[in-house]
Amino acid sequence: MADIVERYDVPDQLFWLRGRRSGPPVEFDAQAGTWNVYGYPELHAALGDPATFSSDTLRLVPKEFMPEFEEFSMEGFITQIDPPDHGKLRKLVSSAFTRKVVADLEPRIAALTHELLDAARERGRLELVTDLAYPLPVIVIAELLGVPGSDRALFKQWADALFERDSRISLAEPAERQDVDVQATMKPWKEMTDYLAAHAAERKRAPRADLLTRLVEAEVDGERLPDAQVVNFAIVLLIAGHITTTMLLGNTVLCLDAHPEQQDRARADRASIPAVIEESLRLLTPFAALGRSTTREAVLGEVTIPADQMVMMWLGAANRDPRQFPDPDVFDPGRDPSPHLAFGRGIHFCLGAPLARLEGRVALNILLDRVGTLRTDPGDPVVFMPTPTMTGVRRLALTEPPS
Repeated sequence: MADIVERYDVPDQLFWLRGRRSGPPVEFDAQAGTWNVYGYPELHAALGDPATFSSDTLRLVPKEFMPEFEEFSMEGFITQIDPPDHGKLRKLVSSAFTRKVVADLEPRIAALTHELLDAARERGRLELVTDLAYPLPVIVIAELLGVPGSDRALFKQWADALFERDSRISLAEPAERQDVDVQATMKPWKEMTDYLAAHAAERKRAPRADLLTRLVEAEVDGERLPDAQVVNFAIVLLIAGHITTTMLLGNTVLCLDAHPEQQDRARADRASIPAVIEESLRLLTPFAALGRSTTREAVLGEVTIPADQMVMMWLGAANRDPRQFPDPDVFDPGRDPSPHLAFGRGIHFCLGAPLARLEGRVALNILLDRVGTLRTDPGDPVVFMPTPTMTGVRRLALTEPPS
């Protein structure tokens, strides 16, 4: 891990990449007014107990912190919903991500990868994020949802505004003292909402064979989903549905660049690529943290957390807990088993995990076929996302263009 941190000048914001060896697995951050869980067994237990560690974190945020959000409904954000409603909503889209449906996408993923690399070859260089890691998964999820993949520049603009800002709210300080530019988030949020609302309205008039039509026509307990819930559900699928794969691809290439012997092994033995991806997910966890709120007093790691507390679950740190992973800072695709938590655990386990893994495997295989050596360009430094809750690169230029 030291190789990656030092080699790519990892920003200080990604503090958890540098290890939590001297700190406790659970601790209170008085400045932020939140609890942090870093240990693997503690986090594993908490994610398996949604009745105590609720996904509805917005209930703890005072309204004065985000007054502009009041005009928007938060209905339908499956990542913020607890049982029993969570199960009902998840069931609506689970059929779009079954093993067979995902497997049938492989030819399309391969064709898109070749098309995108062909375009990079024409330009004579390969910047992995812009040329492949971003457009590939966003086109796939857009086609599933039923919105134009050609609008991907818009999707990236919205995702950047929502995910790549290094601003965190402290529940321990008054809202007027928070350095949070709410308007910077609200503008793209409204644009995205209006965009998907227009597509949903069009599906009511003219249904198609796509996931958005399925959401518009779906019924829960005999009633159609409210318009706001359809739109919010679509937002989660469109934005979260691609960004994990974008980060997964960039992170895996970083690992193979830092460890050329592992790149040589993967090139010689393609059956090892899934294990390479899993180790990349463990070592450089894309969504490094999840928020939860306690519904009652809870004990984690011999620490008592009161009810109604905000808790940050640091998946990235737990995936390097030496109590679970020997030599946790070493990139070792041979780990077996490797029960990492990169996709979460329990009822909120990432619905799109099979698709992300397939996209990663297909794209990496083709990259190894068409690029002589996956090596980052020392004259064009790697640029990381600026937020500590996400591990990924915004720019990753390679020395060799695809053939």
